[in-house]
Amino acid sequence: MVPAPVRPLPPAFGPEGRPSVVGHRGASGAAPENTLAAFEAAWRAGADAIEFDLHLTADGVAVVIHDSTVDATTDGSGEVGQLTYAAVRALDAGSWFSPAFAGQPVPRLEEILRFAVSRPELGILVEYKGEWTTAQVAVTARAVDAAGVGDRTVAQSFSPGTLEALREVAPHLPRGLLVDDDRPEAVGLAAELGVLTVNPSSAAVRADRTLVERLHDDGRRVMAWTENEPTAWADLVEAGVDGIITDRPEHLRGWLADSGRRVAPGGTSA
Repeated sequence: MVPAPVRPLPPAFGPEGRPSVVGHRGASGAAPENTLAAFEAAWRAGADAIEFDLHLTADGVAVVIHDSTVDATTDGSGEVGQLTYAAVRALDAGSWFSPAFAGQPVPRLEEILRFAVSRPELGILVEYKGEWTTAQVAVTARAVDAAGVGDRTVAQSFSPGTLEALREVAPHLPRGLLVDDDRPEAVGLAAELGVLTVNPSSAAVRADRTLVERLHDDGRRVMAWTENEPTAWADLVEAGVDGIITDRPEHLRGWLADSGRRVAPGGTSA
């Protein structure tokens, strides 16, 4: 079987020859996750791209928060989908991390897009949490297009239904399938969904050294999540991943810059 050609990631995700450095929820080891402070820290650390999560409020506003509730990362409580945007916006999303970040709000999607507009070298990896309809996805896709950042955005989800909705309303946006283990159907499902990337856990890549090769042979890129340790980074580089999602982009960027940690074609260290 002849391997399928592998489409490149958007250029903003960094040069060929090394994995992209993707700041997980920003630089979430240095600032409260999914806040503008964390995205600023990731950019200043030299991350190629930022990753963030989207939920919808009760009144249909896309906000940047990981959990389906606000309990873990704000001073409030309740389901995001049952709170209005005004209620979510009034919460403190920084004090839980450090008093120095008191008053950091939960951003809405448009704020992150404006942040990225002024940093044209920065890639965007946006995760749609849960199930989204075509109508819901369409609002966010229009925001991405209006900001003019579609050429450096990858939209990812664990949900095949959400990825189908994205394909229907925004076929021009590259998509990524998230998987939390090495499911046998991942390659076939990725082909069915027409995604650019399959993004497995770091553990899945390290457990099966053929996973990245099989996905590359199928024409997919691979960005592994979420890894913060140099020993595991070395394993991922050897496996040939195209990107590493990390809470510590400042450390990963420096580690990759060291001699012997570049990636040669085919996934071996140069």
